[in-house]
Amino acid sequence: MRPTPERVKDPMPTDKPPTVIKKYANRRLYHTGTSTYVTLEDLAHMVKAGEDFVVYDAKTGEEITRSVLTQIIFEQENKEGGQNLLPVTFLRQLIRFYGDSMQSLVPSYLEVSMNSFAKEQVKLREQFTHAFGPGAFQAMDDHVRANMAFFTEAMRIFTPFASGRRAPGEAKPGAEGGEIDALKTQMAEMQAKLDALSRK
Repeated sequence: MRPTPERVKDPMPTDKPPTVIKKYANRRLYHTGTSTYVTLEDLAHMVKAGEDFVVYDAKTGEEITRSVLTQIIFEQENKEGGQNLLPVTFLRQLIRFYGDSMQSLVPSYLEVSMNSFAKEQVKLREQFTHAFGPGAFQAMDDHVRANMAFFTEAMRIFTPFASGRRAPGEAKPGAEGGEIDALKTQMAEMQAKLDALSRK
């Protein structure tokens, strides 16, 4: 019998408000829905199950969801015997964008890319289930290569904005709103390419 990959539950849309998690000074996390203390591993399972939550600092009331999610990723990446999702090259590229003129574009680009990949995961799982073997791995490899090629092309397109050179179709320096209009055009092209990839 051919082995099948473990299926991660697809998040389902829901009108249920997110669960509130409170983080105390001793770093303990309190699940207000079940009135129990939980761990980062528990929160990771909640994410995989599609259960939304927000995390607040119990003392200040500040929302710290982003920080906690980052800690979960750190724990998963350093789990002994686990499979890393973030290649070293990607991490270095990500660090380089901090403080760069492109920084404001990276979050939306990554979000769109992940949404596109999420739409494709059902198709990829079917290929692994029904044709587990070289063909299935080739399908995954082709998809990854397509995404990487698109990422490289997107960075090439945006390079002129960071270096001071004009992108094709961009207004000359001094034209009011020229850079913004050109940037919107490039973003539209990125979205169109992502939509095309998702239909393959």
